[in-house]
Amino acid sequence: MALIVKTSKLPNSGKGLFTTTAIKKGAVIIEYLGEIIDWKEYEKRVEKDEDGYLFFINKKRCIDAYNTPQHKARFANDAAGLTKIKGLINNCIYEIEGDKCFIKAKKDISAGDEIFVSYTKEYWDCVRYNISIGRGKH
Repeated sequence: MALIVKTSKLPNSGKGLFTTTAIKKGAVIIEYLGEIIDWKEYEKRVEKDEDGYLFFINKKRCIDAYNTPQHKARFANDAAGLTKIKGLINNCIYEIEGDKCFIKAKKDISAGDEIFVSYTKEYWDCVRYNISIGRGKH
């Protein structure tokens, strides 16, 4: 399947991940790739404001795509985030298999559609807290 990165349909979200071909429900779309670090290293990066593309598997294994824009999975946005657009819903899930993470279709996705996946309620609670204390990056 062909995936491209272009401007997201969600305002203030920057780039998004789109499919150029139809995807069937249950299909693995892409692996979430990046630098493998532990949670302590990630906390150091947060302090330096070098965060935002982490996938947490466990405290010893996190996938950090902050410095790896060549890995397209990091561009999948969450349709249920800070800005919601009527008609845009999450069409994928993150699925952990062993020490890897994949984005998988939870419904049929049409060619040209943006890939949307939930970042979790906890993620958005943290973003809202950071905004409230003036650290408004997400």
